[in-house]
Amino acid sequence: MNEQKTMTGGCVCGAVSWEIDGEPARFFHCHCSRCRRTTGTGHASNLIVPITSEIRWTGSADDRGSFKLPGAERFTTHFCRTCGSPLPRGNVTLGFAVVPAGTVTSELTILPQGRIFGNSRAPWSCDDTEIPCFDEYPPQ
Repeated sequence: MNEQKTMTGGCVCGAVSWEIDGEPARFFHCHCSRCRRTTGTGHASNLIVPITSEIRWTGSADDRGSFKLPGAERFTTHFCRTCGSPLPRGNVTLGFAVVPAGTVTSELTILPQGRIFGNSRAPWSCDDTEIPCFDEYPPQ
């Protein structure tokens, strides 16, 4: 029998931490303009984790905030209200969570598999020579 792995992580100030049952299936650097603006960097590094149970949070729900971009089908950010660190988002209904890789405190078992929205990459951002680059979402 395979034992379910648990990923852990949290924000920089320690107000919020989380646990997710599951292992990352995909790991991408997203270069879309929305991810660049919410991270303040050239890309967001996100893990896609299939889940069958909800994210378990520590800290008060008041410590967690979210922002849904009006008119955007898929863009919502979750963050610590104290320090601004990004937090995972997703639920069992969707069947997956999107986890900001930099917030993970447990050992990762996966390396980045590609860059997405490479056609939106800022000219000053890291290039696409080390891993595959896709102009949109990669083929499933």
